[in-house]
Amino acid sequence: MPEGDTIFRTAVALRKALAGAEVIGFETAYAPLASANDNSPVIGRTIEKVESRGKWLLIYFSGDLILVTHMLMSGSWHIYRRGERWKRGRQHMRVLVQTREFEAVAFDVPLASFHTARSLQRHTALPKLGPDILDAHFSEDDAIVRVLADPEEEIANVLLNQRVIAGMGNVFKSEVCFACKVHPFRTVASLSRAEIEDLIDTAKKMMAASALKTSGSYITTYTGARRTTGNANPAARVWVYGRQGRPCRRCGAAILMRKQGTGARSTYWCPECQPSDAPVAGWANAIRRKKVGCS
Repeated sequence: MPEGDTIFRTAVALRKALAGAEVIGFETAYAPLASANDNSPVIGRTIEKVESRGKWLLIYFSGDLILVTHMLMSGSWHIYRRGERWKRGRQHMRVLVQTREFEAVAFDVPLASFHTARSLQRHTALPKLGPDILDAHFSEDDAIVRVLADPEEEIANVLLNQRVIAGMGNVFKSEVCFACKVHPFRTVASLSRAEIEDLIDTAKKMMAASALKTSGSYITTYTGARRTTGNANPAARVWVYGRQGRPCRRCGAAILMRKQGTGARSTYWCPECQPSDAPVAGWANAIRRKKVGCS
């Protein structure tokens, strides 16, 4: 499932392959994109840059045209040299951008739209994103303020909220909470300032380690399964995610899983390493009382 690290790597790979090149071919399975292309053709434009914003990917073409895509759960971008055989069938193609050397193919990408710089600012999601955790200018102070804005919410839901911190998904949500020994169902108000800082710092480091993995001299938009444990053994690549009922890699207790949040996302944790009965932090409790109007 694509998270911010996957989209970051995808943007880097697409930028290496496409930036500065002229578009000589464009196809799409989506009628709105096809109609926009009929009115203002993509062919002949230059690809100026490619960037990621959280889980969104943006390809900028000359003449103020931006292709915005979101992978959701199953979409992906592939890069092929011209004439190279695709690894997926053409029926899965949603967008195809061709240059003289490469083909960039969006397979099963469910969200794709064209924008100008002005219309992008009116986009229903992008302007509302929180600070991108993989951005070089990511502000931990801004992220902390956003986390504290909803003291009654469970911390794993807050970490998953793209308006709080952009880029983190369901895998990292559970892995970061485990690494910081924080129960994912604790409320923000129950956390100390040090715990919140540790969660954000750990998320930043963990996702950066995954996003910045190199892939040799090959241009690829995916480098394999994530590793959050640092263990080279593929069988020991994550701490808790997807390991319900299996022994904790630290203490041996059985990993638990429960659905969480309005999206009923699966959350994994160790009941021994991540105790749920931590005392309510005084400073955070004061914020909570103020918000609900208690004296």
